[in-house]
Amino acid sequence: MADTDKPLLIKRYASRRLYNTETSDYVTLEDIAVFIREGREVQIVDLKSGDDLTRQYLLQIIAEHESRGENVLPVGVLTDLVRSYTSQAASVVPQFLQASFDMLREGQSKAMENMGKANPMANMPGFEAMRAQQEAFFKAMTGGMMPGTSAPEPESDDLGEIKDQLAALQEKLSKLTK
Repeated sequence: MADTDKPLLIKRYASRRLYNTETSDYVTLEDIAVFIREGREVQIVDLKSGDDLTRQYLLQIIAEHESRGENVLPVGVLTDLVRSYTSQAASVVPQFLQASFDMLREGQSKAMENMGKANPMANMPGFEAMRAQQEAFFKAMTGGMMPGTSAPEPESDDLGEIKDQLAALQEKLSKLTK
């Protein structure tokens, strides 16, 4: 079993192919994106020079997703990022972005925790199913980046589980309204 506390080491060969040192096979950018969504830290290094290429490849993954219409970064934010490279803001932007993402993850985690606390609906039949659906929704929206949650399961399993939970919730609600 892999030590998930250490970054997954990916080596880039002269042919530009990417090699996963844990599984001893070649990987694609999409494979690397999946590792990251599952919560793994990844480090990509050039085999010959030893240069760290992680930032370059992460930016490439983001650019590919954005070019496919999976727009997460509004044009205004992208414009401001470009401006920050040529201004005094370049020194504070990285810290600001990191703090913003940390707050987002913390807020989502606390929202999930508080969903069951001090909620008068918590004792209502079917509440757990509804809470699980909301958690699955948050995971889907954040790409599984909420701390304290397991890596996202394959979509087909999640979808089947959500359908089952929704059916059970609808059945309980129909019994309550009769």
